[in-house]
Amino acid sequence: MLTRILTEAGAKAGKDEVRELSEGSRLTLYVAHDGASLTISRVSSLKVDGELVVAKNDKGERFFVQLADVFAAGVDATAAQSSARKAGFF
Repeated sequence: MLTRILTEAGAKAGKDEVRELSEGSRLTLYVAHDGASLTISRVSSLKVDGELVVAKNDKGERFFVQLADVFAAGVDATAAQSSARKAGFF
C-alpha cells in the first residue's frame, strides 16, 4: 500500500533509501495503535526500514512509527493544482 501511495505522490528515491516527494507535493499519514491515533501532516520525505517508517515534515521534525500502524494516507495537492482555481467570481 505504501509503495503505491508514494508512487502517486511522485516520490523519488534519494540517498540512503529515503523517498523524497516532488516539489509542492506533500503526504499526510494516519497512524493508530491500541486506540491512540496520530496524524502526521506535511510529510516531505519518507524512509521505510524494515517495519519502521521514518517520516520527515517541512519543519524538519522526524516521526518514527511502525509500518503496521499506518492505516491510511492522503496526498496533498501540489501548489500548481491548488492555486488553479480561485474562490469567488471569474
